[in-house]
Amino acid sequence: MTLRCDAPSYLGTVQCVEPVEALRRIAFLLERAHEPTYRVRAFRSAADLADRTAPGELADRARAGTLTALPGIGKVTALVIEEALRGETPVYLRRLEATEGEPVDEATAALRAALKGDLHTHSDWSDGGSPILEMAETARSLGHEYLALTDHSPRLKVAGGLSADRLRRQLDVVAELNERLAPFRILTGIEVDILEDGSLDQDPALLDRLDVVVASVHSQLRMDRVAMTKRMVAAVANPRVNVLGHCTGRIVKAGGKRGGLRPESEFDAALVFDACAAYDVAVEINSRPERLDPPKRLLRLAAEAGCRFSIDSDAHAPGQLDWQPHGCERAARCGVPADRIVNTLPADDLLTWTHP
Repeated sequence: MTLRCDAPSYLGTVQCVEPVEALRRIAFLLERAHEPTYRVRAFRSAADLADRTAPGELADRARAGTLTALPGIGKVTALVIEEALRGETPVYLRRLEATEGEPVDEATAALRAALKGDLHTHSDWSDGGSPILEMAETARSLGHEYLALTDHSPRLKVAGGLSADRLRRQLDVVAELNERLAPFRILTGIEVDILEDGSLDQDPALLDRLDVVVASVHSQLRMDRVAMTKRMVAAVANPRVNVLGHCTGRIVKAGGKRGGLRPESEFDAALVFDACAAYDVAVEINSRPERLDPPKRLLRLAAEAGCRFSIDSDAHAPGQLDWQPHGCERAARCGVPADRIVNTLPADDLLTWTHP
């Protein structure tokens, strides 16, 4: 039989852990480190298979050396299972735990501790890699009170953007999950594309039903500066928009699903941020390591303009939900106070802000 022990959540430091927990914790740490998707998927797939396999069978196969006969279990994941069954912390996991990240300074840590949620996340309903429930449970384990689910809108076909009908179905799923997860809350939302004329890529009546609307530019990123400024200001002025997502669209780190580097879009940042302040739209501090958007000079400009902010992970997988410290560090360096960050608000206060 599997050796059981009082192991903490796979999001915490592991001392004694069962096979499924060890495999999922490894996948989480690999995601957070931005390791290749295939490597993460190997551990998540192995965890799912181990979870479906009777503990006695896992133990029997470990003793007989036949774990790799199970589809989806390779030599590395088999070794993790064997070590966990013996009551040991798997070596692979110990190595990741020992190198899991750099320490954050006091100001960054204070901002991260103040965050109560994340307003920009994706699930496997669009281009994310995990189900809604897994994303929500991970966010809860990280100490969040809520998570806004903001899958893409229909025009972004490459990302599996949600049609109006699919979004309506998702709202029903979220309602059911919230009954199970309470008091944790999944906030309904969308990352809606800002179209070339500044309009939004979703049914306006459906947008009115959502808790949080993040509006982002994903196409025609090399538009003329004047046209791009008009486009962004038109979106910010739309009363349905709550957050302006990754405003420059830049990619500063090559690799991953987004490929190579991408320069910043050109627009009148002072005018756009003045509009954000005037219409009370939060400027997103995007925490993805390859985005880190806006750059610090623009982040300082937005702070001087009196904008609100939202520090978001833009997570497409559970481990990426723990990228928010990247945004917190940038906010701290640029003098953004916690009381100007909307996701430091409790859920009810946040919803009063999004729907005044």
